[in-house]
Amino acid sequence: MIALKWLDSTDPDFRAHLDKLLSGNRQLDAELTATVGAILDAVRTRGDAAVLEYTRRFDGREVRTAEALQVASGQLEEAVQTIPAELRQALEQAAERIRCYHDRQRQESWTYKDADGVVLGQQVTPLDRVGVYVPGGKAAYPSSVLMNVIPARVAGVNDVIMVVPAPGGELNTAVLAAAHIAGVDRVFSIGGAQAIGALAFGTETVPAVDKIVGPGNKYVAAAKRLVFGIVGIDMVAGPSEVVIVSDGSGEPDWAAMDLFAQAEHDEDARAVLIATDDTFLSAVADSINHLLPDMERADIIRAALENQGALIRVRDLDEAAEVVNRIAPEHLELAVADAETMLPAIRHAGAIFLGSWAAEAMGDYCAGPNHVLPTARTARFSSPLGVYDFQKRSSLIGADSRTVAGLARMASILARSEGLTAHARSAEYRLESADK
Repeated sequence: MIALKWLDSTDPDFRAHLDKLLSGNRQLDAELTATVGAILDAVRTRGDAAVLEYTRRFDGREVRTAEALQVASGQLEEAVQTIPAELRQALEQAAERIRCYHDRQRQESWTYKDADGVVLGQQVTPLDRVGVYVPGGKAAYPSSVLMNVIPARVAGVNDVIMVVPAPGGELNTAVLAAAHIAGVDRVFSIGGAQAIGALAFGTETVPAVDKIVGPGNKYVAAAKRLVFGIVGIDMVAGPSEVVIVSDGSGEPDWAAMDLFAQAEHDEDARAVLIATDDTFLSAVADSINHLLPDMERADIIRAALENQGALIRVRDLDEAAEVVNRIAPEHLELAVADAETMLPAIRHAGAIFLGSWAAEAMGDYCAGPNHVLPTARTARFSSPLGVYDFQKRSSLIGADSRTVAGLARMASILARSEGLTAHARSAEYRLESADK
């Protein structure tokens, strides 16, 4: 029997128990930060030599030159032909769905003239170069290639660099095929904090990028945190999460398997079921114990559910929404009879799946919206990865001798109120010239 946590909203200590559950993944590891910082500093100062050293040490590869870390473009094309036809078709179809969804996110430049005739607006431009980190340790994720690369391409990024670890020198063929389908420009077979350092600082072989996106292990996450400011990053991702809300109308086995789908990522993944029905919660608990022995990653699922999982009973769906907003989950399944009616009450969630038929796994792979989502309660202030993450906005302000007067007078008054005389005189020069 798996040792599941049971919480009840009628318990006077419910909020304290929930907060304790939510605090489990948020500790910063000073030793880890120091280790990663040393790796980044070595890459910054020694470039390719440091990348080769860490690749030998951590990936068990004997690579003599940095050039050997670059994957030939022909290898990507060959991978597409090598993978099973069924997988190739699925990747291509998923890529098209992801592209169609993200096409709708593209922002356009705009201008207008205000009442004084001043030209105001916004110019939207893509980033020049983006680095995409793709995990390659415990598992391979071609879906992450599609989700990170395609929005960058839709945004108009000119140069997309992908890095992926190759433990023992082995690269996953499906990942390479996905890189070709998504339109990656160059691939380097490096991983870990050293890959993040190479992308952030640049080396003799790996070009420096403007932004780094993509998930990774705790070393990659720490490295991204440390290089932020030198480059942009998408987010510092934590362990994966799902919250399922049920009114008791769904299938217990479906709910159990959806919890497993998150828990199988790693031992720190969080999977939570919130329900208004005691009978349904008990049925799901029975399904968990019945289905778990047949899962390939049963040990990981068990550890995740016991460490970070919970079954939560609430009074009604309004209270369920309050708990959801407190958790601010990465994935939220509204497995209720009328999911749309709950939407106005949901303020914090990375992706919302409407109804029992909309499995979170579909969003991970092929529905269309991005699966790079805010974790660890950051959905309170963050959004899914999208085209807007690969575009910049520049403000536009245009005036001439006929339209400058009002702006110049206001700027002069406000600048002098702040004691910034040069600012004031800069505006007054133009005002004086316009009055002549």
